[in-house]
Amino acid sequence: MTRIFSGIKPTGHLTLGNYLGALRRWVDVDQHQADALFSVVDLHALTVEHDPARVRRLSRQAATLMLAAGLDPELCTVFVQSHVDEHARLSYLLECTATDGELRRMIQYKEKAARAQAAGQSVRLSLLTYPVLMAADILAYGTDEVPVGDDQTQHVELTRDLAVRFNQRYGHTFTVPKATHPPVAARVMDLQDPTSKMGKSHEAGAGIVYLLDEADVVRKKIMRAVTDSGREVEYDRAARPGVTNLLEVLAACEGGDPIELAGAYESYGALKKDTAEAVVELLRPVRERHAELAADPGHVDDVLRKGAERARGMARPRVDAAYRAIGLLPA
Repeated sequence: MTRIFSGIKPTGHLTLGNYLGALRRWVDVDQHQADALFSVVDLHALTVEHDPARVRRLSRQAATLMLAAGLDPELCTVFVQSHVDEHARLSYLLECTATDGELRRMIQYKEKAARAQAAGQSVRLSLLTYPVLMAADILAYGTDEVPVGDDQTQHVELTRDLAVRFNQRYGHTFTVPKATHPPVAARVMDLQDPTSKMGKSHEAGAGIVYLLDEADVVRKKIMRAVTDSGREVEYDRAARPGVTNLLEVLAACEGGDPIELAGAYESYGALKKDTAEAVVELLRPVRERHAELAADPGHVDDVLRKGAERARGMARPRVDAAYRAIGLLPA
């Protein structure tokens, strides 16, 4: 079977964007058609200033929501990244394969470093090198496909480059993966700033629908979504980003086509109302199942422990082979 790997960073509460752009596809497609691993990639949350207790809390919440969304431990492997040492072990070897220049060209590094400097914060070295850790996450498992949003495509390309370079220098060790993208709503935008991605780590939450938001809160946020000048409901991301974002969210919820949906509406108000109700109904079972799982933390812990054991068994032989290939003495 095709092997896939994907992960979620516990840097904030999971959002509608996380669900439509990743989680739902994992549940509906990937876990059934592939040998799939899904991880809470908590090591990646340490690249910026953080509260240790909050990282632990958000890591558990993310794992619980992944299960609540429908990931089945009988069909896929669900685990926490830091519970499998092979990620950190392989990351250093890949740092010895990557170059300073290609890491500094990463768009996300440039953006995040600029924000940190503007806020008067120091930039951690791990922010520069975290794409290498992401590459280790992927390559440790012989991953064939990586389902990602548009903003992560550059990192998968780096992963491919590192795999090819390592294989050429030290002998064939790694599978060269490819990125895959969901067809609709791969990048849900902020309801208050439809030119920016709906990010879970943003400080302001008025434009972000969180998976655990109550139904009334969801409705209020969507009804207050920023739209565009004029009154016509048209699908045009450049000229009408606000309306286009709502159309894509509605299409993703109902399985329709956003361009065709545009022709069914004569007002922004009607579009917002239907979008709000569609999102509420989409998230209702996730919230209900999350409440059940949160009341039984021992079950979630057991799933994560077994998932880590399974992941470790898959990763260790390949990482050990990489250690031998690069010239290190076996233990």
